[in-house]
Amino acid sequence: MLVAGSADAAQVAIVEDGTLVETYVARERKRSLVGNIYLGKVQNVLRGMEAAFVDIGEPRNAVLYIGEVVTVTDEDVEGEGGTDRRIDEVLQTGQSVLVQVTKDPMGAKGARLTTEVSLAGRFVVLVPRGSGYGISRRLDDEERQRLREIAKRIRPEGYGLIVRTAAEGIEEDELARDLVRLTRLWEEIDSRATKASPPQEIYVEPDLVIRVVRDLFSKDYERLVIEDRETYERVTSYLQAVAPELVERVTLHQGGESLFATENVLDQLRKALERKVWLPSGGYLVIDRAEALTVIDVNTGRFVGKTSLEDTVVRTNLEAAAEVVRQLRLRDIGGIIIIDFIDMLLARNREQVLRAFRDELLKDRTKTQVIGISPLGLCEMTRKNVAEGLLEALSTPCPTCAGRGVVIQVAEGHVHLPPSEAEGTDRAASGPSR
Repeated sequence: MLVAGSADAAQVAIVEDGTLVETYVARERKRSLVGNIYLGKVQNVLRGMEAAFVDIGEPRNAVLYIGEVVTVTDEDVEGEGGTDRRIDEVLQTGQSVLVQVTKDPMGAKGARLTTEVSLAGRFVVLVPRGSGYGISRRLDDEERQRLREIAKRIRPEGYGLIVRTAAEGIEEDELARDLVRLTRLWEEIDSRATKASPPQEIYVEPDLVIRVVRDLFSKDYERLVIEDRETYERVTSYLQAVAPELVERVTLHQGGESLFATENVLDQLRKALERKVWLPSGGYLVIDRAEALTVIDVNTGRFVGKTSLEDTVVRTNLEAAAEVVRQLRLRDIGGIIIIDFIDMLLARNREQVLRAFRDELLKDRTKTQVIGISPLGLCEMTRKNVAEGLLEALSTPCPTCAGRGVVIQVAEGHVHLPPSEAEGTDRAASGPSR
């Protein structure tokens, strides 16, 4: 894990075997709201959309859908209740509501909210208004059973509890201490919310670097290198409190050259912003994005193979399956994703590529769902969209074309055609040429 920049403008890079696989960017001018807790004020309730717009003190109202509204009734009533409720039965205009942001505002859409507040610690997640407990699915069955028994013993009455992947091998007393910190934090938040007037910010998640270290940095990482001394001191101080055994893996970057340049991250970042991505064999991907849809096209390119066309296609598709997952993680692409693998004649080859693709997705911590390969040979999937992707984080829209990639030839009510088209129009007007 590599951390460049300061707290207000930090970049975190995750590198596996020298290859950049994930990046996180914090921009001073636009901070992420995900995880923040607000006492909001309901502005209007739209029954037709089963949603309410809530003022949380941001320039744009946030949206709260009925499925994200948790009430006492949800836990006390079985069968009828949960899914049959209407938004205007649980929320009224002008009502105060404690909410947490689950998705940053994107484009013309406001932030997404939930009333099921959760507080993430190093090893556990506390759900103050929840019940029961859950264990990370990334752990093996034996470890899940051990942690399940611990969760039963330490879960406070009236709270929900989720045990995170980082809890693997951690003893009960460490988990209990993490839980105590979170319950104290919730008591402070609850007290603050009781005295506040909406709209008001009640709790702000730690800065990007601390969040990433809290959520990701574990014994699986060989090292954590930090460029900024102040950030280095904050991170080591945090780890001393929650995971002292990892402090020795944290180092401060030395030398005149920037950390990302030293670790060959800059070149990989530049390539991650390009439309075309080359595969090792000579094939390539073309990645095109719309607002809620990303299309990835697989091509053989310079790769001609040695045995047969089917073998060449399968090898290219298998390479593409691994690279597509890396690009999804690296660019943080969310929403609907369509992958146009090269057509394969044999069903067993299609299954092999799909299986390899699903296996690669196990490395992705973001929730994904693969629908399968359609009759047209398109692999359809979704990936949870929480925040802006890498392209949006590291770029600004073009002032001339506003991101369309073309210059529109229209000015003062006239259409100005490009030279080649204008010539064609003149020829057409004068009749067919000989």
